Amino acid sequence: MNRPTLAFCAAASLAALGAQAQAPVDSPTIATDRPAVANSSVVVPEGGFQVENGFLATDTGGGHVVDFPESNLRYGLLQKTELRLAVPDYFRGLSGDSAQATGIGDMALGLKQQLGPLGGFDVSLIAFTSLPTGADQVSSHGYDPGVQLPWSRTLTGALTAGGQLASYWPTQNGRRNVTREATFFLDRQLSAPCDAFVEYAADFPQTGGSRQILHVGTAYKLAAHHQVDFHVAAGLSAAAPRSFVGFGYSYLFLRR
Repeated sequence: MNRPTLAFCAAASLAALGAQAQAPVDSPTIATDRPAVANSSVVVPEGGFQVENGFLATDTGGGHVVDFPESNLRYGLLQKTELRLAVPDYFRGLSGDSAQATGIGDMALGLKQQLGPLGGFDVSLIAFTSLPTGADQVSSHGYDPGVQLPWSRTLTGALTAGGQLASYWPTQNGRRNVTREATFFLDRQLSAPCDAFVEYAADFPQTGGSRQILHVGTAYKLAAHHQVDFHVAAGLSAAAPRSFVGFGYSYLFLRR
């Protein structure tokens, strides 16, 4: 998963943006990385600036952790290239062992290159590095790279399959713990503005047990450029979070 700590939480952000007028009919429609574990297989339109936010919390089995605002800033640099910034999250341990995990996390800088469509598949390559900007209890204290390959393919007019292959090199206890990731999802368009998905996601670290979850969620486009989402998951392996739930709000700004 995109973070070792998944979440359980309560509210949405940037709600004031919802008052803005709808975009023209021919304007691009927002496509977000959230709320699935797998990122979107397409980039933000050239010149576009997309802000994705979420509030989440998790039952780790040893306590509960709140994680917000999960803000990802995405800028369309070229037609198939985007710049990415993951704003540091605030983690708050609420109980048990998790009460020690409190503070601001690390930030990350990245680049996304859309490779598709290729043979009916949308595919992108994401490369990023996290920077040790966080609090002592939360930061990895290392420069941690990662690569992700999200993909998707339309099966029918309303059904899409997709997923993500990834490798991460997080610093844990002063050493690299190479982690591979695989996800697969099915997404169903329920109506023009609303879709729902079911996803299997798993991390396989070099040290420690696998973290596997079953994940379901939905997203609703309030208009062409802004979206709300809700998602929940249950852990399938001993090292995974016991459960999490979260929701978020995203907005796409386009040049006039």
